[in-house]
Amino acid sequence: MSNKKFDVDYTGKPVDGAGRKSTLSMFMIMLGFTFFSASMWVGQNLAAGLDWWGFIWAMLLGGLILAAYTGALGWIGAESGLSLDMLARHSFGSKGSWLPSAMISFTQIGWFGVGLAMFAIPVAKELMGLEVTPSSMPWQGYVLVAIAGILMTASAYYGIKSLTIVSYIAVPAVAILGTVAMIMAINRGDVGLVEQFSRGAKDLGIIAGAGLVVGSFVSGGTATPNFTRFAKNGKVGLLVTVIAFFVGNSLMFLFGAVSSIYAGGNDIFEVMLNLNLFYIAVLVLGLNIWTTNDNALYTGGLGLSNIFGLSKKTMVLISGFIGTIAAVWLYWNFCGWLSILNATLPPVGIILIISYFSNRKQYLDGSVPAKVVNWWAVLGVAAGAVVANLVHWGFPAINGMVVAACCYLLGKACAAK
Repeated sequence: MSNKKFDVDYTGKPVDGAGRKSTLSMFMIMLGFTFFSASMWVGQNLAAGLDWWGFIWAMLLGGLILAAYTGALGWIGAESGLSLDMLARHSFGSKGSWLPSAMISFTQIGWFGVGLAMFAIPVAKELMGLEVTPSSMPWQGYVLVAIAGILMTASAYYGIKSLTIVSYIAVPAVAILGTVAMIMAINRGDVGLVEQFSRGAKDLGIIAGAGLVVGSFVSGGTATPNFTRFAKNGKVGLLVTVIAFFVGNSLMFLFGAVSSIYAGGNDIFEVMLNLNLFYIAVLVLGLNIWTTNDNALYTGGLGLSNIFGLSKKTMVLISGFIGTIAAVWLYWNFCGWLSILNATLPPVGIILIISYFSNRKQYLDGSVPAKVVNWWAVLGVAAGAVVANLVHWGFPAINGMVVAACCYLLGKACAAK
């Protein structure tokens, strides 16, 4: 009998029947993935530029685009049982897959670090009364970052089982407490929600607002197969992803929008502070960040494991250490760069989608022809990333995906001749 320890995270192979999880567990994991505090900032921007109905239409249009993109990846991950990195091995080649693995790992480790600071900085200010500026962070703040980093790295280290437990705890707590606080804030206002939304300069178009919605999670959404590969089948993977992105993102946008128009803050944390719900605010903020940070670090570990050949657990520890050490610097200096990098990931996702559905039978029976590097896929990502960042007409993420798809399909056409 082999003494080799079983890999519960199926790092380099498809998830088999024994590894599949219940629909409820998958729904909780995907909801926790979309519960991201940075999405509240997008809600604030939407509320500043749109009236109530403009806000709703932008949220629905952007949510539909985001759900279609992530839903396709959710189906692929669940049906094939393959992670993003294993899918990339087929579409980009064994060494070509290092490019998407590096890109997704770099961005997710970056967001992990930003998330730690997003928790530690407001808690240091409000709980400890410390003065925190871009040039000054008291040692107590670094202690908070370290504690949060250790806890979140530990849960990501134990993989999908730990992610499931954290999601079961965090998702109901954030959804219920956040909604209650939002309703309390509205009840304390002098006018209703629709009228409050109409105040101020409304200079953002619905298309531009929908673009913000798409951009809020299109990069993280590219990692969807890493989680839906544990779903029972493709239909379940598609369903839980689409519903989670609509419900989870919409709640985050609403929390951010309501907080800004009633309390002038960035997120539900500040609303709760104004309602004298300090300890609940800390709990909600911590759980909200924890769920997304766990998924981010898990994704980073899988990506780096594909590149360096070390175990996912080892790479999670290394990623968590880097993200924790750099957290405060990332928060003050790197958010803009992370936003730029976000636009580079949708081209990766669209190539994975096209490659899978044009070679579906080979993916499912494991007979996809092996390549070292698919240079057309690499070119597609590079060209798509440039267009997504430089062309501001329409939806940057979609612009990048169109260019990447054209490059990849041109390569397939040339190879077929």
